[in-house]
Amino acid sequence: MDFVHPIAAVIPGAQGRVLAVLAETTAELNLRTLARLSGVSVAQASRVLPGLVELGLVERREVPPSSQFRLVRTHVAARAVLELAAARETVLADLGRAAETLAVPPTSVIVFGSFARGEAGRDSDLDVVFVRPTGVGEDDDLWATSVEQWRTTVQAITGNPVEVLEVGADEAATRLASGRPVWRDIRRDGRVVHGRSLDELAGALSA
Repeated sequence: MDFVHPIAAVIPGAQGRVLAVLAETTAELNLRTLARLSGVSVAQASRVLPGLVELGLVERREVPPSSQFRLVRTHVAARAVLELAAARETVLADLGRAAETLAVPPTSVIVFGSFARGEAGRDSDLDVVFVRPTGVGEDDDLWATSVEQWRTTVQAITGNPVEVLEVGADEAATRLASGRPVWRDIRRDGRVVHGRSLDELAGALSA
C-alpha cells in the first residue's frame, strides 16, 4: 500500500488526486486552487469534477466569478475516501490490537523507519521492533509462532513486506543508548503501538 498517497493509489488518475486534496480540508476550493494542490491541470480537474458533483460526492457552489468545491463528508462514498486518507493511523492502531491477542504478547511493539515518519510508499517495508518479554528466550517456540502470526497478519493488512527486529526486554535500554544509527532512528522516530513506551524501555538501564 502507498501510505503517502493512499487515495490516489486506490483511485488512480486525476480523480484520485482531486479527491485526496478535498479529503484534507473542509474549506471550499476553486478550480484553479484545487488543480494546483492536486498536481493536475485545470483541464483535467474540470473533466473529473462534474462527475463527482453528479454523484453527490462533491458539492459545487457558484461564487462569481468562480465555482467553489468541497467534499460532502456525509456521502457514503466520502466515508471510504476519508478512511483511505487515514490509512496510516488506522494501520498503527491495528498493529497494536494484533499484538494484544498473541499467545505471548510482546513487551513493546515499536514501528520505525519510513512508516513511522509518514514516508512509506507502495514499495516500502514496514520496520518493527518486537521487544521480547523477560524470561522468554529467543528460541522459545511459542514466542516464535506469535511473532510470525503477527507478521503474517500485518502483511495481509498493509500489503507491504514486514521486517521484524527482535530484542529482549533486558537488552532494549542498552540498545537504545548505544548510538548506533538504527537505534538512534528508533529513539527519534519510533511509534510505540503496543506496550511500554520508549522512555520506559530506555529508563530500565538506570533503574
